[in-house]
Amino acid sequence: MSNVSFIGLTPSGPLRVRMGDPVSVECRAAGRPRPKMTWKRQGSTLQLVTKEANDANVIQWPVVHPEDSGVYICQAENSEGIAEIKFELFVEGGPGAPVASVSTTDMTVVEGHTVTMACQASGSPPPVITWSKLRAPLPWKHTVNDGVLTLTDVGRQDSGQYICNATNEHGYSEAYTQMEVESPPYATSLPDQVKLRPGDPLSLQCLAYGSHPIQFEWSRVGRAGLPAGTETTRAGKLTIAQVKSSDSGTYKCVASNHIGTSEALAKVIIRA
Repeated sequence: MSNVSFIGLTPSGPLRVRMGDPVSVECRAAGRPRPKMTWKRQGSTLQLVTKEANDANVIQWPVVHPEDSGVYICQAENSEGIAEIKFELFVEGGPGAPVASVSTTDMTVVEGHTVTMACQASGSPPPVITWSKLRAPLPWKHTVNDGVLTLTDVGRQDSGQYICNATNEHGYSEAYTQMEVESPPYATSLPDQVKLRPGDPLSLQCLAYGSHPIQFEWSRVGRAGLPAGTETTRAGKLTIAQVKSSDSGTYKCVASNHIGTSEALAKVIIRA
């Protein structure tokens, strides 16, 4: 058990407030050593600016907006462990003010797939909906139609936070979707062909690009097992201290993760 415990949040939430209201929530934690407390918003990696007062860490909004709605996490950490507590904030807009919402706030997708993110917004007059990406332009293979963002052939570089913005004459509101793009492994062998003499050392390295963790497994094509004296590592390396003529053949590395597998071949030629 970690020596970090929460006394709680004041108020505890969920909180429903009107747009323009001031909001303040304090978080208290106990532990030895004294834990350090920080606030963050769920779906965002940004640490929020807060203040400490009377052994509490306080998050404040002098004036809240609809886009401040969301789940907020107070995290307490010391050398013994880490703990966290959450509350949800609902900000209701004024007359006609836009309120944006997304169909999903977190998604994990596989590289190469097509992804859609839907955003709806209430308000009068009807808000204009636009999409953007945090700290980066939208992927070039994208379309926006009726508030739906479509990304085709996504890659790992497309991971990140996507922001729906709804705007009308009364103000604006934002909603967020965090997307992580995962990929199956792509394996290669270094080298992919090697010529040796009996008694020489053999070293093959299997490399793989893809979502971690990645497991490696070596075998010899057409043979029941690897030659006696072969050593392999979890990092994908195969070594034989002194090869024999009978160690010639094609060696296969299979790289696998939770999405799929990939294999690479290495041809080993041993001649006296």
